[in-house]
Amino acid sequence: MIVRLRVNPITCEAHGMCAELFPEWIELDDWGYPIIRPAANDPEHEEHRKRAVAACPALALRIIHSQ
Repeated sequence: MIVRLRVNPITCEAHGMCAELFPEWIELDDWGYPIIRPAANDPEHEEHRKRAVAACPALALRIIHSQ
């Protein structure tokens, strides 16, 4: 199973909470929108992903599971 952290750019309001909670793997662009690095999807970062998703005030972050 493949796990990916995704941001919905339409619902994202550029609060930057995700980058504060997960700074090594999420950076913000010039307008404050998240850029998710591929390493954020590594299995050992599961708890960090969950915290970032739970803290997103716009509910723009999702953890996607695929095969």
